[in-house]
Amino acid sequence: MSDPMNQPGQISLPQGLNDGHSTTSKDSKFSDSFFSPPISLFQSSQVNDLVHWRDPKKSGVVFGVSLLLLLSLAAFSVISVISYLLLALLCVTISFRIYKSIIQAVQKSNEGHPFKALMEKDVTLPPETFRKHVDLCLTHINCVLKQMSRLFLVKDLVDSLKLAVVMWLLTYVGAVFNGITILILADILLFSVPLIYEKNKTQIDHYINIVNTQVNTAIAKLQEKLPGAMKRCKAE
Repeated sequence: MSDPMNQPGQISLPQGLNDGHSTTSKDSKFSDSFFSPPISLFQSSQVNDLVHWRDPKKSGVVFGVSLLLLLSLAAFSVISVISYLLLALLCVTISFRIYKSIIQAVQKSNEGHPFKALMEKDVTLPPETFRKHVDLCLTHINCVLKQMSRLFLVKDLVDSLKLAVVMWLLTYVGAVFNGITILILADILLFSVPLIYEKNKTQIDHYINIVNTQVNTAIAKLQEKLPGAMKRCKAE
């Protein structure tokens, strides 16, 4: 599925533009991701197992908890949701502590604190792990800043036009849905689309190829209509 969907980033340009486009395409990973399938983002084996329901119990728990959390955020404020969650956790732990203390007093046992094993675990974050994640985040941030600068400063006209089209479409999406609604839909699609695709891969790939061909044709026509502008852009 990933090969045909990445073809838009490899469209042949009119004569005289191939050299300039080949140089730009090397650092144009952002533009290729416009048409890359969402499933290609799931490179982690744990995420793959969750969204493909390898373990139905674990996937069901994660899906249920995440959906419940998003629905709670849609109905209440973030502060209220976090407060209720922490309050519920405290009620459970305090109730269990009181229950175990009563049982120990009745049975005259000396089992100690019921959460002793958990309290003895090291929950601190090692400096090496923290620095590793900070460096990883910094790498992604720098990559995004570089791509945003390339797109908004129109280093490649076609890539900037793609971004403009996506932003224009998102204005209509934002007029219909708010952020929480989009996250709820994304959560539902995340746990349903990979499973549906896995069961109907052949048919879905067929229709994807048709759409991909039409997108390639439309972009090729656009490039043919703007050869002068693109040449000036490449020369700069």
